Amino acid sequence: MTRIFFTAVVAAAIAGAACGGARQTTAARATVRVAAASDLNAAMADVIARFSASRPIDVSVSYGSSGTFYAQLLNGAPFDVFLSADAEYPRQLTARGLAQPGGDFVYAIGRLVVWVARESSIDVAHEGLQALAAPSVAHVAIANPEHAPYGRAAVAALRWARLDERVRPKLVFGENVAQALQFAETGAADAAIVARALVAAPAVKDRGRWVDVPAEAYPRIEQRGVVLERAADPQAARAFRDFVLSGDGRAILEQYGFVLPER
Repeated sequence: MTRIFFTAVVAAAIAGAACGGARQTTAARATVRVAAASDLNAAMADVIARFSASRPIDVSVSYGSSGTFYAQLLNGAPFDVFLSADAEYPRQLTARGLAQPGGDFVYAIGRLVVWVARESSIDVAHEGLQALAAPSVAHVAIANPEHAPYGRAAVAALRWARLDERVRPKLVFGENVAQALQFAETGAADAAIVARALVAAPAVKDRGRWVDVPAEAYPRIEQRGVVLERAADPQAARAFRDFVLSGDGRAILEQYGFVLPER
């Protein structure tokens, strides 16, 4: 009886250890911390959901202007991957030794649109940028050009259309391109020049009307990402980068209005 009891105890202990090990393995999920440009606000939720569903990796994402993130990263902000709307910031991080060698990549080409609320009387479909010069348009929202690439592109587009002098007094600046769209959505601005990826999102596209700004009106918005040198889990960070560049990741970005770069 003593031997039987001892055997049962040992077996139970082994089984318990095995179960505990299984629980520990299941719970051990890596986390990738991503700093993402604001125009990714809509698309990234789908990217992350698809990525994490089949991998033991969670993704924590923060959205903001690319210039602001760049300044934070120079000061040691704890991110693993940076998805910028401006190609120059990842290049500078690489040059400063703050990114993994060969870890930068182009993931999308951004496009500008002129957006107005659905009930607006502004005829952007036929007039495009020229509609913004009308006396009835009091405020036009754009991202702050000092640190947001979409803001700089909007300023360039207005100059291309010879509207900069007439529209400049009407400009109101959002901290980033998502906030610029919010100004127009809430009525704080009559129109906005923003990223197509934001207005093409399912949650927004039925709330307004928009028209593409001609691609030749502003410098190419090459959106580049980088895996950072201080990444807590470089393997997980690279796995996320690889998914963004995969067929599934590219399909999601295209669905949200981005132009895809050549592979």
